[in-house]
Formats: sequence, C-alpha cells, structure tokens
Amino acid sequence: MNNWIIIAAALAYLILLFLIAWYAEKRQKSGRSLINNGYVYALSLAVYCTAWTYYGSVGRASTHGLEFLTIYLGPTIMCAAFWPVLRKIIRICKTQRINSIADFISTRYGKNFSIASLVTISCVVGIIPYIAIQLKAISASFELLSAGNNPQASPVNDTTFYVTIALTLFIIFFGTRSVDASEKHEGLVAAIAAESVVKFLAFIAAGIFITYGIFNGAGDIFSRAMERKELQHLFTLGGEGAGPSSWLSTLVLSMFAIIFLPRQFQVGVVENLREVHLKKAIWLFPLYLFAINIFVLPIAIGGMLLGTGSDADMYVLSIPLAHGQQWLSLFIFIGGFSAATGMIIVETIALSTMVSNNLVIPLLLSRSLSVGSQGSLQTTILWVRRISILLILLIAYAYDKAVAEQFSLVSIGLVSFAAVAQLVPALLGGIYWKEASKAGAIAGLVTGFLIWTITLVIPSMVNAGLLPDAIMQEGIFGQGWLRPYSLMGLKGLDPITHSLFWSLSLNTLVFTLTSMYTRRSVQETYQAEIFTDIFEQSRYADNKVVWKGNASVRDLKGLLQTFLGEERAEKILVNYANRHKIDLAVKRADPRLTNFTEKILSGVIGSASAHIMVTSVAKAEELGIEEVVNMLRESQQIIELNKELRKKSSELAKAGEQLQAANSQLREMDAMKDEFLYTVTHELRTPLTSIRALAEIVHDNPDLPDEQQQHYLGAIVKETERLSHLITQVLNLERYESGRQKLHMSSVNLTQLIRDVADATLPLIKEKQVELKLHLPDSMLLVECDKDLVSQVIYNLLSNAIKFTPEEGSISITTRHNYDEVQVWVADTGKGIPEDLHELIFDKFFQARNQTLTKPQGSGLGLAICKKIVELHQGKIWVESKPGLGSTFIFTLPSTKTFFLNG
Repeated sequence: MNNWIIIAAALAYLILLFLIAWYAEKRQKSGRSLINNGYVYALSLAVYCTAWTYYGSVGRASTHGLEFLTIYLGPTIMCAAFWPVLRKIIRICKTQRINSIADFISTRYGKNFSIASLVTISCVVGIIPYIAIQLKAISASFELLSAGNNPQASPVNDTTFYVTIALTLFIIFFGTRSVDASEKHEGLVAAIAAESVVKFLAFIAAGIFITYGIFNGAGDIFSRAMERKELQHLFTLGGEGAGPSSWLSTLVLSMFAIIFLPRQFQVGVVENLREVHLKKAIWLFPLYLFAINIFVLPIAIGGMLLGTGSDADMYVLSIPLAHGQQWLSLFIFIGGFSAATGMIIVETIALSTMVSNNLVIPLLLSRSLSVGSQGSLQTTILWVRRISILLILLIAYAYDKAVAEQFSLVSIGLVSFAAVAQLVPALLGGIYWKEASKAGAIAGLVTGFLIWTITLVIPSMVNAGLLPDAIMQEGIFGQGWLRPYSLMGLKGLDPITHSLFWSLSLNTLVFTLTSMYTRRSVQETYQAEIFTDIFEQSRYADNKVVWKGNASVRDLKGLLQTFLGEERAEKILVNYANRHKIDLAVKRADPRLTNFTEKILSGVIGSASAHIMVTSVAKAEELGIEEVVNMLRESQQIIELNKELRKKSSELAKAGEQLQAANSQLREMDAMKDEFLYTVTHELRTPLTSIRALAEIVHDNPDLPDEQQQHYLGAIVKETERLSHLITQVLNLERYESGRQKLHMSSVNLTQLIRDVADATLPLIKEKQVELKLHLPDSMLLVECDKDLVSQVIYNLLSNAIKFTPEEGSISITTRHNYDEVQVWVADTGKGIPEDLHELIFDKFFQARNQTLTKPQGSGLGLAICKKIVELHQGKIWVESKPGLGSTFIFTLPSTKTFFLNG
C-alpha cells in the first residue's frame, strides 16, 4: 500500500482524537461531562490493552499456547476480588490531592523527596522499554503494510519518528493544559475511551476474517491443528516454556500491573471522577478483556497453519494483507496504531508529571528560585512537563531502534511489568501497615530494582551487544553467584519468573525488616494514620490539622500566586475561607488554611515539594510523635464529639418542630374551645332572656287577662323546649366527638324509616304549606345501622329543608343504590347555598355565627351532628347547591352493611 495513504489514515485518526478530546473538554466547561459514567471509565481502563495485546498476544499464543491468557486473568481476578484496594487508593488520592504513583508513595512516607525521586527514576527506567515496544509495533506494522517502503535510514526518513513527534504534540496540547496535575483531563480520557473502541473493532474484524473468511470457523482451525503434532501443545497448559511457575509469575505480574503501571494509576485513580464507577468497571472491564482475546488463539494457529513466514506478532495484519484485503488491513493497522498510541499518551503524561514534580521542580526551587522573587512559575512548570514528554518519547524512540527491535513485544512488556511490581511492598504495606517506614520503603525499592536490573536489564543489554556475553556465563564482575539467569545458583526458572522471585521476595523481606527496626518521623506517623484509616479520616479531612506554628495569610497567598497565578489563587483562598468561616483579614493564618495551601500545591508540584515550600514560609514548631498521636486522638475525639453534637442538635431541632406544631395545635384548639363556649352561651342566653322577660311580665302584671297570660306562659314553655333541645344537641355532639357514643347496629328497613320520619314532620309541612315528595322503592331496603341515629339524620335534613323552603315550595326524598353504597337525597327548592360554603355549613354553630348570610335560622349544630353520625357509619355527607336553585343534601351508607330485598 502506498505510504501516503497509510500516513494520511494515521493523521486522520489523530485528528479524530483531537476532535473527540476537544469536544469532551468543551462539554466539561459547560458542566456536562462526557466521561462522568462507569462505561467511559471502564473503557479508559482498557488502555491496559496495548500493542502487546493487539499484536503480541498472538505471537505469545503461537509459542506458549493458552499461557497468553494469564496476562488477562490477572486483571480479571484483581477487579473481581481486590477492587476494595483500588477504592482505598482512590479515596486516598482524592483526599490528599495526589497526582501520580510516585507522589502516592512519597506522601505516605512523610512526603519525602528522596523516595519520590527513587520511584520516579525506577518507573522511567522500567517503562521506557514498554513505550519503545509500542513504537516498534507502529514501525513494524507500517513496514508490513507498506511492503517495506519505509527506508528508516535515518530519523528524517523514518515514519515512526514523525509519528513520535505527532504524538508529542498531541500529548503536550491535551496533557499539559493545566498546571494542576491533579485536575481531570477529560478530553484525554474521552480520547482513550474512543481508542479502546477502535482497537476492539479492528481486532474483532481481523479475527472474523481469518476465522470465517479464510477458514471455516474456529472448529476447522483447531481440528487442523490437532492433526499436526508440533501444534498440539498449544492446546495444553504446558506450551513452550509455559510451566506452572511461568503461569504463576505472569499471573501475579499482571495483577499488579493493572494498578501499579503509571498509566493504569493515571486512568484508574487520578482520572477517576467518582468511586461508584468502580462498580461498573469491575465487570465491564473483564468482559472487554475476554471479548478482545476471543480470536487470539484462532489467529495464532491460523497463521501457523498458513505458514505466511512473517513474524507471529504480526499475524493479525499479515494474514489479511496476504489475502489481498488492503482496506481491511489498513483498518487493522489503525487498530494497532490506536492500541499503541493510547498507551504512549497516558504513560507519557504520567511519567512527565512524575519527572517534573519529583526531579526537575525540586531542583529548580532549591537552586535558583525562591518565593516572592520569581513571580509566577506556571509557565516554567508547564514547559518542564512539555520538555519531559519530548525527552521521554525521544529516549523511547532511541531504545526502540537500539534494543527493542531484537526482542518480542511480550518479552519486553514483561520486563516493564516486573519493574513496577517492585512498588508493591511499599505501596500496599503503606496503606495497610502503620509500622511501615520510609527507611524500609527505600531499602526495599533499592533492593528490588537492583535485582531487577541484574536479572532482566543486563541480559537485554548483553543480547543487544551493549555488554559482553561473558557476564551471562561468569556473572557480574566475574562472580558466579551474580549470573543474571541463575542468581545465587538458582536455576530451572524462566528469566521473568527468576527475576520476579528474587526481586520481589528480597524487596519485601528488606522492606519488612527495615521497617521493624527503624523509627518513623512525626510526619510519617501522621501520614500512616491517614493512609491506613482513610475511610474514617477522609470524612473530616478538611478540619483535621496536626500542625503547630506561625504562618501569615500574606505568605500563603503569595505562595499560591507563585504557582497558580494571582486570580486563581485569590479565588481558591476566598472560596475555602468562606466555606470554613475563616477570616482572611487577620495577619496570622488559620492552621486549616496552611494545610489547605499545602494540599493545593501538592496537585501542582507534588506532595514532597509542596511540603518543602509551605514549610519555608511557615514557622512550624517541632512536634514529638507522642504529641502527634495525642493531637490525632484529640482530633478524632473532637470529630466524634462534633458528630454526636450534630446528632443531638438534629434531634433537638426535630423535637422543637414537633413542640411548635403541638403548641400551634393547642392554640388552635383553645381558640376553638373559646369560640364554642361563646357560641353555646350566646345560644343559651337567647331563650333564657326571652323566658325571663315573659316571666317578669306575668309576675309584674297579675291583672293581665287569662288569655294573655296563657299566651305568655305558652311562649315560656316553647322557649324552654328550645333551650332543652339545644342542650341535648350540645351533649349529643360532645358524645359523638369524644367517641363515647356507641352504635346499636341492627337491620333497618331504610324505606320505612324515611316514611316514619316524614310522617313525624307532617304538622310542620302542613304549617309551612310545602309539598313533600317521596321517591322510594316499593321493595324493602335493609341497611345495617343504628336506627335512632340514622333517623335523627333524616329528621335533621328534612326539618332543615322545611325550614328553608318557601311556602308553596317542594321537598323530595330519594334513595339510590350506587354500587357499594346506598344514597339518601333530600332536596328542597329554597334559596340555595353558595359553593364556598358547602364545606363550612357542616362546622359547629356555622349557621349561628352566620345568621345574616343565606340561612336565617338555626343553632348550627344539626348538620354537624348529621356529619358525625354518618361518619360513625363509615359514610359520607355533602351538599350540592347553587344560589336560587335550591339545595340537595346527600348522605351515604356503605353497601357492605346493606341488603336489598325484593318484596
């Protein structure tokens, strides 16, 4: 294929990444994050699948058979069983504003500069070969696709060199936008997630073509392979050099790699937006690993069956190319390009941050710069990182041309895995063992990396011709016990297992023993408490300060302005002060402000440098370990006390609200009682006044004619009856409301009951000259109710209708059976009732209080009593009325207590 087509496709792919990253950052600025979900987080973790997976797994499977799976079984086990470890690391990083794995270990061991530098150098040395094999994969795939048209005589004519430069520009543009390395690179993460999709689709396309386009499925490939003796071992667990020790060592290395590789730490920890995304990643990421490897063995065996003669690492590309699939091959090339560039981008950003914060910046600060004289260092820090990115990629490019081309992708990748495995004792020991010390961590790391260098790095340099072969046979410095592949006389293990055994075991042993016999500093003690109990400590991290000394607000502000700029520093300080009610106008800084300043700087220049810078402007008093422990305990006690106080305060507030509601209710009930008493006494006084006046007339005028005396005495009797009726109603209502009224339930013929009540009111009807119409069924309508009480309801409604119906008017009583209830309708042709009074007329004494509204007569207790009686029978009562159109009172009795009988 023409070189320019391949280059144009690669450039187009890089431009696509630019656009995706740009769009993600645009969404971030508008508050609509594109990556704030578990799916993107899981896809970003798939940066684990590099060119090693894309090309190298096929090559590994062609020689070691199923052993290639261990590289993916390790992360799967880690996700399923050890995700709480990752959650704890994420919580620590968020609380401490940690931005790299070197910063993490340094912060744990007292924010120590030496250990940060050691980890940084170790990671750079260990990972450079890993970056180099990505460049090698790009170079090899380009050469294969272009049919060897890439001359590579010099970097000027080497396409890989220009790809390296393009990647450098991309990483600088999107990876160094902010000086705060702890800030999220949303554009970058979105691009990495997109890359994971592209490489997955391309690999699956290659697998489908080879398995089903060239062969008749995986069964065809495997059956043909089983017929060839030299391929049968690929179906067993004991491929070439794939013994139990090899399986175990590769499994352990891959378990560590998924967390401790700088790029995995970057996307899995630093770029994590929410811990809850882990829940989705623990099943989605292993699923991705399974899916992308499903065609590895068919492609590997298919390539061997076809005998293409090409490097097994390149089967995934060479087979489609050999079968004339030019465009499919180009797509597969882009997939491999994606896998390689994704790893390079993230790994380079992680390493450049570590180099900048732990090697270059401390050196610059200690030699020529001081706070208050240099102005803002933002530009300096950004340029340090950009230059670091350029140098890392150029060194990786040089390593690729000088060394990596002589080894397989997997062999170099495992060397890098073994390098980062040396961080495990210091990191895991630091988050679970409080006695772990800085001296122990340094001693363990130095030991581990020294053994790793002897057993893996030196042999690779010998193979590359950079060191004499005699070292392998005679040992380093001629010492037989220092032979790289048989250290201390141990033989029979493959190089990776041999190196891992010695480096990790001695690393752990030295780390443990040294920690046990060395004293920890005050800062180490404090950080050990924070790291090991992070879930408890992080709840009140902002208010926890173990520090004594003097620092001025002006100095702290100046320090932040130096690294963040005046505007941003001012905004950060003011927001924090407002949130914690700290006065920035005072001269002496609140200890929390000093602590906060150090945390902010940690995200910019690393915890070790931040600690040094804050200490340089704050006159801290030396604290003893006992004092720190006591302060932590006091802080813990204060936290618990505050927690208890907040709980009590919440309970008191709730009780206060309940008391206030009860008080309001009592006041309302008191007002109702006063109103009730006033209305009752008013209603009682009216007939009493009449009785007294009439009695005085009769008493003071004994000569009144008999007829007139009888008239007055009759009026007295009438008023007395009215008074007695009112008292009876009040007493009845009180019984209903207090619940003392008992129902005497019986089967009652409701039709007959209505007729009886109607008969009792005939004198009133005749006196008022109104017409009464009864629309009742001929059959018996049996209802289970208290006959006397229901009779009173009907009587009250009927007497009210008579009272409010004008002469010549009419009244009707109707019964209806409506599904689950029986309704009784009492309608009149009176003045009607406004709609806004439909509910109020059932209140006690409403009519008495509103004599001038629409109803001129009545005590106002009749309807209230009706409502209580109906409700006692689980029924309802309401009125339908409009002014001038009469009123209809309706009450119901549940049908569960009714019996409708014919005849």
